[in-house]
Amino acid sequence: MKKILFFLFGIVLFLFVAALLMPKELNMEREVTIDRPVEEVFAYVSHLDNMDEVSVWMKRDPDMKKSNTGTDGQVGYVTRWESEHKDVGVGEQEILAIEENKRIDTALRFETPYESNDTAYMITEPVGDDQTKVIWGYESAKASVPMNLMFPLISGKLKKDFDTTLSNLKDRLERS
Repeated sequence: MKKILFFLFGIVLFLFVAALLMPKELNMEREVTIDRPVEEVFAYVSHLDNMDEVSVWMKRDPDMKKSNTGTDGQVGYVTRWESEHKDVGVGEQEILAIEENKRIDTALRFETPYESNDTAYMITEPVGDDQTKVIWGYESAKASVPMNLMFPLISGKLKKDFDTTLSNLKDRLERS
């Protein structure tokens, strides 16, 4: 019995130390190159409602409730979603800043399945006359110990979802 208790205590101690040493924020970037001019790509990604066509999360729940305020493609625009799907949840995204043909910054406010206030951005860079590199970044709010232990799991899933959405974006823009 003592061996089992020491073993369990060792696991808890290991997890606690790991959580103390792990980053308290999750920051990541994914990218894709699209065979379209930067002006065309930016015009698409700077309108949040366009992203519904390519978003992996929208495809998981095409019946989610959506609402918005403001003018899409402008600072202050907010799109809100409500879904019972475990990977979608409830939240909203607001355009915070736009640098024409270069960058859009947004706030992400999640209510479920967890509460969090994070930020995201998309950067568009010309690679040539008819190619654009799109960099999609995500920066989480600071997480407390031991919640940061979830970051490796979340990071892997987010990277996959970002890559799929960027692949969908590339397909969508190169088709038109």
